Amino acid sequence: MHRLSDKGVERPLNDILPRLSVLRTYTAFILLGVFWGSNFIYMKWASELISAGQISFLRVLFGFLPLAFFAWRKKIVSLRQMRHSHHFLLLASVGTAFYYFAVAKGTAILPSGIAGVLGASPPLFTAIAAILFLRNERMNGLMMGGVALGLAGITLISRPWTVAYSDATISLTGVAWILGSSLVFGLSSVYIRLFLTRPNIGPLAIVTWQMGLALIVQFCLTDFSGVSNILSDWRAAIGLVVGLGLLGTGAALYLYYLLLDELSAVAAAGAIYITPIVALLVGWAAGEHVGMFEVAAVSLIFCSLALLEVGRKRALGVVTR
Repeated sequence: MHRLSDKGVERPLNDILPRLSVLRTYTAFILLGVFWGSNFIYMKWASELISAGQISFLRVLFGFLPLAFFAWRKKIVSLRQMRHSHHFLLLASVGTAFYYFAVAKGTAILPSGIAGVLGASPPLFTAIAAILFLRNERMNGLMMGGVALGLAGITLISRPWTVAYSDATISLTGVAWILGSSLVFGLSSVYIRLFLTRPNIGPLAIVTWQMGLALIVQFCLTDFSGVSNILSDWRAAIGLVVGLGLLGTGAALYLYYLLLDELSAVAAAGAIYITPIVALLVGWAAGEHVGMFEVAAVSLIFCSLALLEVGRKRALGVVTR
């Protein structure tokens, strides 16, 4: 009778396990893009019943719960990290509490698909902020082209030339809120690189502190009058708690940092490419208009992000030689 040796058994397993790892990684990548892109329709539904402050508080609350669980299981948060509490508090107040409030405020007065496309602009503002505030960051031709394309895409989808018309469908106030949130995100990313890189605190630990402290800040500042209105619409309630909070914030942040370990920062951030496409498709499925302006704007922003990443990699290659 033919007997399988241990070596013969190990070989198929060694072939299968890497494939399972790759499958898990790219499944996480796709899920991250879908979770991020779906967030805007959940905010839109909730905005019809409760305020932007209440949306952002509940988002942080239900997003913080899975993060706190993962952080506890992995033992990555410790009281010794509290010596950096002044940094955590600033990031929590501006980079988390205000960021989520601004996104909810903008989404409430924009079509969700448009908000989702504009919500893919944080890498653009991160690149600009890094060039302005980090000495080792330099703008090359590709990055300048990426910034130009990104601004062109934002202008195209915002359509500022229609502001004089009474039937204009795009609110420039909503656009300003979303772009303001992206600017804050970019500045927060640079702030972390300036002040929290040397202490060697893991990114998941930083974001857990951010979310926990932001929850306290928002609890103190939020007017909860009428928050129970969300319970009058089961679709909006489930979308806010499960879609926006647990999946779109908590699980999405965990998947992002999981991808940081499995891939690289550039590859993990690449899930942002999926976000505007998913947001437009979900908005279209919900009955929102998607025309050539929206498709062209997504294409420009997509190319903008790609050029920024390629340009950044080339700039780093020049610096490290």
